[in-house]
Amino acid sequence: MGSDKTRFGLDETRIPEAWYNIMPDLKTPAAPPKAFAPDGTELTMEQIGERLAMIFPMECIKQEMSPDRWIDIPGAVIDVYKTYRPSPLLRARQLERDLGLPAGVKIFYKYEGVSPAGSHKPNTAIPQAYYNKQEGITKISTETGAGQWGSALSIAGALYGIDVEVFMVKVSYEQKPYRRILMETYGGTVHASPTDLTDAGRHVLAMDPDSTGSLGIAISEAVEVAIKDPGTHYSLGSVLNHVCLHQTIIGQEAIEQMTLAEEEPDVVIGCIGGGSNFAGIAFPYYHRKLQGKSKARLLAVEPKACPTLTAGEYRYDLGDEAGMTPQMLMYTLGHDFVPAGIHAGGLRYHGDSPLVSQLVHEGEVEAVAVDQTACFDAAVQFARAEGILPAPESSHAILAAINEAKDAQAAGEDKVILFNLSGHGHFDLAAYQKYNAGELQDFDFAAGTTLEE
Repeated sequence: MGSDKTRFGLDETRIPEAWYNIMPDLKTPAAPPKAFAPDGTELTMEQIGERLAMIFPMECIKQEMSPDRWIDIPGAVIDVYKTYRPSPLLRARQLERDLGLPAGVKIFYKYEGVSPAGSHKPNTAIPQAYYNKQEGITKISTETGAGQWGSALSIAGALYGIDVEVFMVKVSYEQKPYRRILMETYGGTVHASPTDLTDAGRHVLAMDPDSTGSLGIAISEAVEVAIKDPGTHYSLGSVLNHVCLHQTIIGQEAIEQMTLAEEEPDVVIGCIGGGSNFAGIAFPYYHRKLQGKSKARLLAVEPKACPTLTAGEYRYDLGDEAGMTPQMLMYTLGHDFVPAGIHAGGLRYHGDSPLVSQLVHEGEVEAVAVDQTACFDAAVQFARAEGILPAPESSHAILAAINEAKDAQAAGEDKVILFNLSGHGHFDLAAYQKYNAGELQDFDFAAGTTLEE
């Protein structure tokens, strides 16, 4: 019997003291990155490390390749975490009633929208800014899609006295002006990418002056800025191993909170673009499965407009459009792919985390792609039932959770569902305005067409 409570909270003394590193627990070793010299010669790992040291703090590079299962969280980082963590875990009782679910079908969600940025992104922005500060870095450049990451890093930069320059994908820059204003209020400098400020941006604009941008393009611009200035480092908000590592604080808290609820999930769900929030909740449950304490399915949910895991190829590819990053083994739609301008800007990345990709490839993680309008249907239903307006990205996880619940109901089965509500949608009201007006479109990568409602 589970608890009859709705909210399951921990006090600040229960914040995990170490991040969980999934790499030692993989069934096969993680594939190393690849990079090549201009003459085509493949670089050694030492040479790749030297390149990475130009743009990342050494501690992040160590974490990227660490063989240690647990990596201590610096006390100074925990002190900042305490301003918004542990985040709450709640049971969606009102949504369950709205769906007419039987008593044996239960929906829980971990709510990351309580952070200063309104999403899970500060979980990695804070340690990344901290490590850069320790190395004497005075400026960080980055990219952002919908703006959650740029907001989080701008906040972290303000906390540690580091300037932050953000290249925001143009379509999101235009769709989400309040995200830009938030970043600027925290001291960040924000550009609509592609820009004429970098070689990478000018190259794109020369080919397509009306380019709506992509995360791959924005990454190229931000990396270029870091490479050209010794006092500037680059920071990435998803995809890389150390970013997924920092987010595992989510799943570790969720495991303890689900224990308080006296429940064990049958399925753990997260939306996925680059992979950070999904990894954050799913990786600790992968470890729990290895311990024999869980049998949960791990389900990643992506948009049909950018269905990397469900329609991409599993191969080595670049992380950016201009080819400035190493190649990684991952599911990819091609580094030059520019997705349709869906409102879930954080899910518009051509590739996925190499770690998540490997788990999908090996059958440890399931993936499903869903339509934009169906996600907003689910988001509005959730908002009216639970009172929280979800980010468009998070709505993908909500839709999957609802579908899992309906499937269980139809089959007459009991099921405990846990999903990561990775952020709120207070800065996404323009998207909801379009939904309310019936103006949203579905974009289907597989069909190669735009599907009108």
